[in-house]
Amino acid sequence: MSLMELIVQADERGLAASGVACLDRCLPLLADEGEVLRPLWSGIADGETTWAPRLAAAREAVEAAVTNDETAVLVRKMLAAAPSEWAAEPLRVWSDSCSVVALEIHQQFDVVGDRVAGAPGTVASGAYSDWVARCRTGVAEGADGRPGIGPFVAGPMVAGELRRQIQILEILAETAGAAGLRQALDLSTEGQRVLRAVVSRRARSGS
Repeated sequence: MSLMELIVQADERGLAASGVACLDRCLPLLADEGEVLRPLWSGIADGETTWAPRLAAAREAVEAAVTNDETAVLVRKMLAAAPSEWAAEPLRVWSDSCSVVALEIHQQFDVVGDRVAGAPGTVASGAYSDWVARCRTGVAEGADGRPGIGPFVAGPMVAGELRRQIQILEILAETAGAAGLRQALDLSTEGQRVLRAVVSRRARSGS
């Protein structure tokens, strides 16, 4: 099942967790503390009862992080856009937006083949928005099974992020209660570590 199909079929719990997981994996761009969103995960477990107050607390914590980086500001805006209402449709719109933004952020840290992302002929040179949309609908696949369209083949960061988004929604659809959320959190934490390592390498190299 494609990522888009999974988002369409997900319930409030799956949609909220999917959106928060996207934020969680992008957190290294905004905060040194990797667990700033943990209380919000608890809010997902409790559902409508504590979602809104936990969301407000998470926004306050993230707002405290000082940054002028454009991508980091985008992560903050993703959280600011989260609906306080525990309802499927507003959560679906938000989760869908988080999915796209997270993929675009990961693409910025990717290398496509032997060319840095953004070079002529790569997905960032003008066709990436359509490419992301097609990857999310499941119609974009390269010869080796990785996401790709024609000359555009996903690098490891984008491919890994797409895989995690799909797996988290599948886990939450199949596993009820806290067990499903724990698996989703573990998978998201793995992705957060990957991005944090890449961000750290970029900072050391000065690129």
